[in-house]
Amino acid sequence: MLSPSLYPHLVMKPHGTYKLRHGSRRRSFPVATRSTPRDLSHRAEALVASVQHADAHAQRVLDSLRDEILEAGDACDLRIRRIFREPREVFRLELARPEFGYLRTTLLERDALEELLEFDGVQEIVDRALPA
Repeated sequence: MLSPSLYPHLVMKPHGTYKLRHGSRRRSFPVATRSTPRDLSHRAEALVASVQHADAHAQRVLDSLRDEILEAGDACDLRIRRIFREPREVFRLELARPEFGYLRTTLLERDALEELLEFDGVQEIVDRALPA
């Protein structure tokens, strides 16, 4: 057996003793502690861009689901189940196309599900697919 005193570089650290680095490294030059108005406007613009990107992504997901549901029609197996009530209502939408060996599972908030069901033709397909 290897002795830790003879071979310290071969000894494994016990679980949970690893250092995690948070934040940036120390700088050798002084850093201003106050934000300038320019910095704040840049952050605000970045936040707005991030929200717009997230909204566009959510819309693309809904458009894709709508297209798949309308394309499959009654040939798809469709299941919608509520999986969370608190803190937000979240629904799992499963769209299966057995002829292609395809299953798509998507998590949607109530607002997104209601928006999906408002598209022309989707509500009728969902009503036929889901038991009363």
